[in-house]
Amino acid sequence: MTQHEAKSLYLKELEKKLYKHPGKQSILKDYEAHLSDLLEELSAENRTSQEWLLYISEVIGKPEEVAASWKEELSVTHNKTFLFFLSFNAAFFAAGGLLTVFHLIGKTAWIYDLWHGLTSIPMLIMGMYMLFWVLLGYEIGKSFGAAGNALMQKTFLLSLIPNLGLMLLVLFRIIPHEWFHPLLSETFITLCIAGTIILYPLCWLGYRWGKKKSV
Repeated sequence: MTQHEAKSLYLKELEKKLYKHPGKQSILKDYEAHLSDLLEELSAENRTSQEWLLYISEVIGKPEEVAASWKEELSVTHNKTFLFFLSFNAAFFAAGGLLTVFHLIGKTAWIYDLWHGLTSIPMLIMGMYMLFWVLLGYEIGKSFGAAGNALMQKTFLLSLIPNLGLMLLVLFRIIPHEWFHPLLSETFITLCIAGTIILYPLCWLGYRWGKKKSV
């Protein structure tokens, strides 16, 4: 068995072990280049088929070991992406909550100006928040391809909890509407409900767009 045949067998086994890893083709391409450089340095040596495969496995790692390390890295990256978007959404709500509290209890001029500035552009804020969900889906689709669908759904559902919680508190007047004056109106509340309903379709469209970019 030649070096080329040994390399081909190793890469085929690695491809099988990577299974549906979203970065499989890129990983195989990198390892193919690495193996070519490695074996070129030893082109003058005469080894048996088993010796070449053993040498490759000792230097690079067995295909199952290499695949396992990439899958573990993917799992860590999934968690980082999930926590980033979850934290970003939580920070958005925390900032809004703090601003509301300071507006209610404080008399600082700059807080008053900031509050009235933000409450005068509700549609812009809503549009930017919807854009956040589109970008969330896009980034997951681009980074993880088809393997990111479950991550996108998990991130969306957990991030939506603060939205639904706040909406229910406002609708049932557990939180007085006066706290958000002059932002809240029947029209704005209706738009918020409609906006929440279309958040997932927007996120999904962003995911599909990103997935096409990943191919």
